[in-house]
Amino acid sequence: MSSYKELLAQRNALELQIEEARRRELADAVAKVRTLVTDYGLTADDIFPPARGGRTSSTQGVKVAPKYRNQATGETWTGRGKPPKWIQGQDRDQFLIRD
Repeated sequence: MSSYKELLAQRNALELQIEEARRRELADAVAKVRTLVTDYGLTADDIFPPARGGRTSSTQGVKVAPKYRNQATGETWTGRGKPPKWIQGQDRDQFLIRD
């Protein structure tokens, strides 16, 4: 049975071999890809097409008109997100902005 120190030395040697094999194979893969890109005249969009139907919402970043107003301070709130302290625990109807 191998000792702890011998096993650690073996692990270090294996990690070095693994890293070297990864570097070699990565270099080969990059060379193959570059050859294919050149031979076929590929562009980045051919290889990595723009994502369709991403996670972004169609309303992301759109300004929304305020729905509630604090009459005492003039502060407003759209009704989205965490409610401000001035409206928490109260009937929101009294703060509604009416047209």
